[in-house]
Amino acid sequence: ESSPGQEAGRIPVVGVAGTRDTATVARLVAWLSHLSGHYTGLACKSGMWMNQRCVDQRDSAHWEGAHRLLVSQMVQAAVIENDARTILRDGLAYDRWTVGVVTDMDGVESLAEFDVHEQDQMTKVLRTQVDVVLDNGAAVLNAAIAQVAALAPLCDGDVVLYAQDPTLPAIVEHRANANGRAVLVKKGYVVLATGAAEHVLGTLDELTFGRNAVVPDTDALLAAIGAAWALNIAPDLIGAGIKTFEPELQAPVGIRPAGVSTLNAL
Repeated sequence: ESSPGQEAGRIPVVGVAGTRDTATVARLVAWLSHLSGHYTGLACKSGMWMNQRCVDQRDSAHWEGAHRLLVSQMVQAAVIENDARTILRDGLAYDRWTVGVVTDMDGVESLAEFDVHEQDQMTKVLRTQVDVVLDNGAAVLNAAIAQVAALAPLCDGDVVLYAQDPTLPAIVEHRANANGRAVLVKKGYVVLATGAAEHVLGTLDELTFGRNAVVPDTDALLAAIGAAWALNIAPDLIGAGIKTFEPELQAPVGIRPAGVSTLNAL
């Protein structure tokens, strides 16, 4: 199935904003996009990858990194990590994108130089991730943080909420709409919900990152699943792809930076 962004004559672009495990979220989304058949570019704090091959070991979660991906004629899909500081300093390297992920609104205490002092001001900064979502795209929002969930009405496209607690008022209200999509944890199972309908993706144990790794932050897992789902990647592929993803950084091999496994460099 084609990704939403392709219908608008654009490559699918995913933006991941926040501070909580956003590099892991971005890397997992890029891995799933790669498995779905797209030549995928990734710019994140861990470096820059072109179709799982490292081309730059330096922090690439900034305007220059994003621009480098978007001007490449090889890239068929792009995943870009940024944070509030990058947005305030450089702005966005794209006019619209397919999926915008917001994990949190932390970090206001480090933004005084940009005249951002109050927590409420973070909404004006991070809403940019939602404002630029295409009308056939989606915002993926952390429903456990009220300030993040409150961005939902600003999205021109769909909204996918994620949370470990399926009883949150934001989740319940969203699912009251037959088309309201959410990624949840229920009794140890990861569930893709559309309105009242539910599709079990697997248990948290089954969705362990890597064969011997421990699942990192569960919210990061849910955010990445939500973004992949918003890209119309099939649930079966999402589940299988997570099991082959390796988040733990390993020794460098060749030009790959510390952190790119043999599997992910293929």
